[in-house]
Amino acid sequence: MTLPLFDDQASRAPRQVTLVRLSGEIARSLGGVGRIAVEGEVYRPTTSKGGWVFFTLRDRAAQIEVKVPASAARRCRIAAGERVSVLGSLQWANDRGQVHLAAEDVTPVGAGAIAALIVETRRQLAAEGLLDRPRRRIPLLPVAIGVVCGSDAAVRKDIESVAASRCPGYPILFEETSVSGPGASVSIVEALAAVASRPGVEVVILARGGGDAPSLLPWSTEEVCRAVAACPVPVVSAIGHEGDRPLCDEVADLRAGTPSLAATAVLPDLSELASALDALLQRAVSAGGNRAEAAGRRLMAVDTRRALGAGLDRAGGRLERAGIRLAGTHPSGRLRVCQERLGVAGWRRLTWETLGRAEGHLSAEKRHLRVLSPHRTLQRGYAVVTGPDGSVVRRADALEPGDPVQVRLAAGRLGAAVTRIEMTEVEES
Repeated sequence: MTLPLFDDQASRAPRQVTLVRLSGEIARSLGGVGRIAVEGEVYRPTTSKGGWVFFTLRDRAAQIEVKVPASAARRCRIAAGERVSVLGSLQWANDRGQVHLAAEDVTPVGAGAIAALIVETRRQLAAEGLLDRPRRRIPLLPVAIGVVCGSDAAVRKDIESVAASRCPGYPILFEETSVSGPGASVSIVEALAAVASRPGVEVVILARGGGDAPSLLPWSTEEVCRAVAACPVPVVSAIGHEGDRPLCDEVADLRAGTPSLAATAVLPDLSELASALDALLQRAVSAGGNRAEAAGRRLMAVDTRRALGAGLDRAGGRLERAGIRLAGTHPSGRLRVCQERLGVAGWRRLTWETLGRAEGHLSAEKRHLRVLSPHRTLQRGYAVVTGPDGSVVRRADALEPGDPVQVRLAAGRLGAAVTRIEMTEVEES
């Protein structure tokens, strides 16, 4: 018995599936489409409390619902009636039974929409001071140069050609990225951060060839301009041709009309450096020779014999003055000066310790000695009484009647005996 190769009746029979399984198969089939970019007109946009934006993307004969998350909606301009390009992926909503486009980026399409977006972005950047911020100086000899560009071989070749003519072998680090179309602004920001963080990079060039307004739009987005301003190293913008002026040109530290001009502004020229070093060397040699010649002329004009004699005279005078000062500090000389100034008979009882203390106060001590001298006191009519043991008598009750005493006067001495004792009160000072 021979069986038929195909069972036509079985092939025509429907496959029985559950609704859940059908939804899952639809979701899987839509996931196989991948990321897509679709152009259309924005119709009936709305914004939720969480910041999500919902609108219908329609054309003449078709439409699809679009959902834009809050993170992407903040950097997009979505206005009713504008033509946009939506980058995203198809998703299936099980609860509503609808297919929608989950957007990652929304980019205006058309000269009017693009111009309006750029004007709005420029106004916001200017209000924050990013357009007139202080520009950083491009280093003369950067350790390494970073370049953010697309996979276009022409831009890279232009920069490499300039490097080969000005400074062959100079370290240039390229970071390729998407430079146009939906999602390009995010790729540019990531590439700029990546190349600026590479070791040795001290300046970054943003390079792109020419193009129309939609293709250059990513370089005028808010996120790219903010990334340029926040870059840790100076940024040179070389986007498009001389007439193209995206907003990143106004934020960058230096603008160049073309990638080749940007490379010329950043790369040092070996021949110019060599010429500058030669000029500096010649100036140093000339200045040193001139100073040596001037010093030689001054030396020839000096009378060495006269200068030597003047020096000996000055040295002799200084030696003589030092000898005088040394003689004045000799102990015997100091003692003789003290003897002459004191003028007292008891100078021999001076010790070197008392001599050192007295020398600085000789005049004052002499006046004090004259005023406080017992002799001067005796001349005023006073007398000094000493007892039998030779001590000075200060109190009358220290003696007894009949004790012999000695009375010293200003001129001469008297011998006497105590005949009467009378005590008086002593006033305390």
